Parts: sequence; C-alpha cells; structure tokens
Amino acid sequence: MVDRYLTLAAEHFYEPDPIKNSRFLALVAPATSEDEAKDFLDRVRDKYDDARHVCWAWRLGPGGDQTRSSDDGEPGGSAGRPILLQLEGHACTDVVAAVVRYFGGVKLGVGGLMRAYGGAAGQCLDRAPLEEVIVVERLTLSHPYECSNAVQALLVAEELTPVAADYGERGQLVLEVPRPRVAEVRAALIDRTGGRVELD
Repeated sequence: MVDRYLTLAAEHFYEPDPIKNSRFLALVAPATSEDEAKDFLDRVRDKYDDARHVCWAWRLGPGGDQTRSSDDGEPGGSAGRPILLQLEGHACTDVVAAVVRYFGGVKLGVGGLMRAYGGAAGQCLDRAPLEEVIVVERLTLSHPYECSNAVQALLVAEELTPVAADYGERGQLVLEVPRPRVAEVRAALIDRTGGRVELD
C-alpha cells in the first residue's frame, strides 16, 4: 500500500515553441476523482473551443492505478498515451493533463505527434508546482475518562489533532494518522492506557 505520493499543488499552463506552425498548449490540474478531471477538461474545451484537438490523460488514486487517455481525433496512440506516459514518468497522481493543438497546416506523422504531445505535457509538468501527500488512515478510539490525561498527552507528543470527538459514557475520538505511523500509535495508546482503550 502507498504511504505517500506526489500530486500537483495547483493548476499550471505552458506553451512550448510551435512545431511546424502547430501550437501545442499544455494544461495540468489536480483532480481526486473522475468527475473533477472531467470538469477540468470541460473547462479547457470551453476556453479553447476553436482548437482542432484537445487530447488528454488522467492518473488518479494514491497508487496512480486509475488511468484514462484520449487522442481526440489524432491517430491512435499518438497523443493521449504520450501524455499519460509523462504523468507516469513524473511519478505524480491525482492529476489530469490536457494538450490543446492548433493545427498549423503541416502534418507531423505519428512519431512527430507523439513527441509533440508528450513533450508539451512533460515540459508543463517540469514547471508545475508539485507537493507530497501523506496518506492517512482513520483511527477511532474510545477510552474511560480516567485515561483522558494519558490519551491527551500522547496526542500532544505525536502531534495528532482529533477530527471528531464525542463524550458519552466513554470518551471517543477520531484521528487521522499517517499510514506509516498507525501501528506505532495504536501500540502507544494501548501501552499508555494499560490496554483500556478500544481501537477501530
């Protein structure tokens, strides 16, 4: 399972030099779902509605295992796949990329198109702001009130802030713990409370 991954911190735009009079405009954006990716692509199509092609690819999920791409009328495999390969090569996920082409009157051939589309996407990603995301898991704990001080002291030491709390017959907290630290935090809670904490 993935503990951390790279994604975009913000949308980014880049236009490299024209190739045989064709312009290739590259746009990338963060997207955590297919709906977000589709919304971004709709915005790109609306903005560049006079362009001949809007080719795209996305890579979603912490492990980057949800992928799709489109050649949008270009020869099969000449546009969407090279864009997707750039997303994979930059090791980023939860990202959608589009390359808009304004045809310059000269055909580039499949190899030329692959270099143009992949190159535009790659150069855009080279310049885009990336950020690392730490994958968290939710941990629900319930404890008797006499353990409150021990639990709170541990949370302070581990720099964990509950995302939810409920105080009924027992104190109940919901934590978001970085995946690599879940086992360590669970063990520490059990140790500090003499095994009186219940964890889900």
